[in-house]
Amino acid sequence: MNLLRNLMIISCLALTACSSVPNKNPADPFESFNRGVYSFNDKVDKGVAKPLAKGYHAIMPNSGKIMVSNFFSNLDDVIVTFNDLLQFKLKQGFSDGMRVLVNTTVGVAGLIDVASFGKLPKHNEDFGQTLGVWGVVDGPYLVLPLLGPSTFRDTLGLYPDSLVSPISNTQHVRTRNQMVLTKAINRRAQLLEGEKLLETAALDPYQFLRDSYLANRTNLIFDGNPPRVKYEEFDDEDTAPASGVAAAPAVAK
Repeated sequence: MNLLRNLMIISCLALTACSSVPNKNPADPFESFNRGVYSFNDKVDKGVAKPLAKGYHAIMPNSGKIMVSNFFSNLDDVIVTFNDLLQFKLKQGFSDGMRVLVNTTVGVAGLIDVASFGKLPKHNEDFGQTLGVWGVVDGPYLVLPLLGPSTFRDTLGLYPDSLVSPISNTQHVRTRNQMVLTKAINRRAQLLEGEKLLETAALDPYQFLRDSYLANRTNLIFDGNPPRVKYEEFDDEDTAPASGVAAAPAVAK
């Protein structure tokens, strides 16, 4: 963890002056800096993470990849349950707590997702979402070295989640580092197919990732039912569209 934190600090200092892209999105006031970090992350990904993920994807059988994903998903459910309770989602918290219990025991340390067959669905909660539920605004969009897209609020949420994470609380350093590395490679391998969409559909991959991340976080905080964007109505009859023409909103709140 200290190595990761030091790399993040060094990268931030080195990339502060990178890129001169003008700020266009009010949610991204540090766009020039973020693009520099994004470029750094992209080089690390192409040089290290992606080749490892491809090798893992090629040699690991599908059943093995499923079990590895289930194992880390089960560990993540501990964090999910913790945040369920903080958000007063008691019924969901009980369900997610039961997922951990069932998968850890019957599912052989989480390698088999038995809970999903028992009508205990998988949820996604973290402390960044908890802060959002509590009314904390997301703040500026940030791209973290090695970790990728985030916001000021979501970055603050990383530490509380680490306090209850089974991986972070693993005392044996070598085992903990191996788990962190394996989880990262497995996650990167899962993204190999999805990145094709990014490469072919996005004229600006940075903007595509930013907008997708922010929209997804909003969707998660509101449990799939985010509030609709409201628009100011025309105040002046002279600016209103002619009869029979649909009114186009002028200013979005």
